[in-house]
Amino acid sequence: MSIEETAYNLIRDSKEGVFQNELWKMLEIDSRKCSRVVSKLLDDNLITREQAVSNGARTYLLKVKEEEKPCFDLLLSGEMFSPCAGCRDACQPETCGKLTAWVENLNDNAETGEMC
Repeated sequence: MSIEETAYNLIRDSKEGVFQNELWKMLEIDSRKCSRVVSKLLDDNLITREQAVSNGARTYLLKVKEEEKPCFDLLLSGEMFSPCAGCRDACQPETCGKLTAWVENLNDNAETGEMC
């Protein structure tokens, strides 16, 4: 396992993140090498870094970048999922009862203020 993988795993395993001035001690490397490792992880877009203070010393708090999760908000009308997503019916949208019910649900949610 490379030093970058080890550093990434240490940061990932910490829920609140790891201070950079502690990371190099955990990895048993000097601070210059740790800076290069952190730069590589930042360049690979795997972590984030924000200024912080740890035990009175200025440092950086390193956290794993959260994966973007797919958003289906545009396919939802309240609790109702769009009937057109994955639909295999050979219908016309203008005459589709399922689509009409979904659009009416959209209107009802808009009137009651229950939009996402």
